This record gives sequence, C-alpha cells and structure tokens, in this order.
Amino acid sequence: MKDFRIDNKGTGQLFRNKFLESMTRTPFIIPVILYYALALVCLWIAASDASVMLLKNIWMVLAGMIAFSFVEYLIHRYIFHFKATSHKQEKLQYSIHGIHHEFPRDKDRLVMPLVFSSLLAALFFLLFSVLLGKQGIVFFAGFIAGYSTYLVIHYAVHARKPPQNFLKFWWKHHSLHHYASVHTAFSVSFPVWDILFGTMPSTQEKENASERLPDKS
Repeated sequence: MKDFRIDNKGTGQLFRNKFLESMTRTPFIIPVILYYALALVCLWIAASDASVMLLKNIWMVLAGMIAFSFVEYLIHRYIFHFKATSHKQEKLQYSIHGIHHEFPRDKDRLVMPLVFSSLLAALFFLLFSVLLGKQGIVFFAGFIAGYSTYLVIHYAVHARKPPQNFLKFWWKHHSLHHYASVHTAFSVSFPVWDILFGTMPSTQEKENASERLPDKS
C-alpha cells in the first residue's frame, strides 16, 4: 500500500450511489453492542446445555479472544495490505482499507460494514463448530467479544486523546502504523504479534513519525 497524503479531518467517497455509499459507513457503537450481546447469548446457550460444561471450558473464552487478535493481525497484514500489482488491485485495496489510511480520523469508517462482519462471523461460527463441536460456541463467544474489544480500541486510538497511563501504548503503536510505516505495526488489539513476527517499526521510523502524529486536542 502506498503512503497516502494523510488528511486527519476529512472524509472520502467510495460510491456515487447514495445507498451504496451509506453502506460503507457504520457507527462503531452498533457492532460493538451487537457482538458483545451475541457473545453473551452464546454463553447463555452454552450454560443451558450441560454437555458443553461451560465452567470447565470457560478458559476457551480467553482463548477465543486471543485467537481473534491473531486473525486480526493476519487480515490486516496480508489482506488489507496485500501487494497490489495493477490499477484494479490498487483500487480494490483503497476501497477496503486505503481510504482509512488517507482519512484515519473519519469516525464512520473505523469499523467493517455490518454486512461483511456478519458474514465473517457466521463463517467463523461454522468453522469453530466443526473443529470443536458443542464447545465451539464458547470459543466463538470469546472470538466475537475479542472483535468488539478490538473495535473499542481502534475507535479510541483514532478518535480520542491518549490517556496518560499504560494504555497510551496502544495509541502510540497504532499511530506508528499510520504515521511511520504502513508496512509495520499491524496489530491493534494485541501488539505482541508484531513483536513475535518481526513487524515492529524501526527506531528510525519511530523518530520520523513524531513529526507526523496528529493533534487530538
């Protein structure tokens, strides 16, 4: 992905059709509430089925959240930032992620449209059900709770001033991805993956980023 000229106050248009354009804009609170609620429903269903043994398998909730953070890293690195080799591929990449890099503080485009996130959620539910049987619903609850948690973190680092405590690390890490190098710092919710897979920004990139960081005052 090319290094866009960043507009911290603007927005972009993907479609001339008003309906299609509206489908690309999603208030972040809607999927956050939806998927947290779905996670609770899944846990309630699991608790109602004695064969699931929810208390014995409650660790799978945390495992599901960590698994989501890994999937988030892989999608961001290899799908959103795939190596475009043609004009059509560059246009596709811009539509799915590049517009976010050009307008990183556009609050309506900080989450995936519900149509796509719902489809992906259904596919992951089927996958976990096949792999884990009835216990898959517990793992899935953690997975989608991880997604909602990611959405909260992603929204906060783009739309709010960084706090003056240890949480500031998440603000700084994701800002390095946007303002230092689009080829590093892919993980939003669990930066440990960047450390493990060698995609942390270099010292020089960190120094260069200080001049480009946005003013969130």
